[in-house]
Amino acid sequence: MQQRQIAFLIYPDMTPLDLIGPLQVMKNLESLGPFDVVTVGERLEPVPTDVGIAMQAERTFEQVPEPFALLIPGGLAGPIKAIANDRLMAYVRSAGRGAQVLGSVCTGSLILAAAGLLEGRSATTHWTFLDHLGRLGAVPVRKRWVEDGNVITAAGVSAGIDMAIALVARLAGNDVARTIQAIVEYDPEPPLGPIDWRWVDDAKIGPTLLESVTPALRDILSGKPELAAKLFP
Repeated sequence: MQQRQIAFLIYPDMTPLDLIGPLQVMKNLESLGPFDVVTVGERLEPVPTDVGIAMQAERTFEQVPEPFALLIPGGLAGPIKAIANDRLMAYVRSAGRGAQVLGSVCTGSLILAAAGLLEGRSATTHWTFLDHLGRLGAVPVRKRWVEDGNVITAAGVSAGIDMAIALVARLAGNDVARTIQAIVEYDPEPPLGPIDWRWVDDAKIGPTLLESVTPALRDILSGKPELAAKLFP
């Protein structure tokens, strides 16, 4: 059987857990089937992340031109900077159009949408950016993960692990997915229980967070005024 290459995008100022959680899940596929799970970036040099550590891609864009699957992590400023990076976006468009699976974690879906790959497709992102995702042509859905054809997107950060397990089930079957879930011991029991979304909405946490960062995010797109006006009117 032909090997299927699964590429995770690495770029500056991304959120590491958006990458590491799903990558840890998907990497197990290499021992269970014909998969090659790699990280890909613009250069083979460490790039900063939003928690103060650096991450380094294994392959360049040129080395992974046509992956079977392209998965994109998110962040806060990182995805907006990525959208302003013409070379990175050219790779996402090219690799994404040919990929049999497109995936994202958190605001990584904004990158897919800005590349024109989510037009009319149901997708999700971090709950604070659902409206922004809709402004880029996707149909935003507030769920832990969303599947629409060959597209699978996850909500914020830790939801990427759920998405990855669901993707493993699609690619290799439920038994393999259950095995990997046990290997990584993904069985969350948060000390304060599940998120109380009514409290989050009533407390207006999202608007408060976005109000403080929107001017900086808008400035990142100063060279792309039409896109800035669409995302941050």
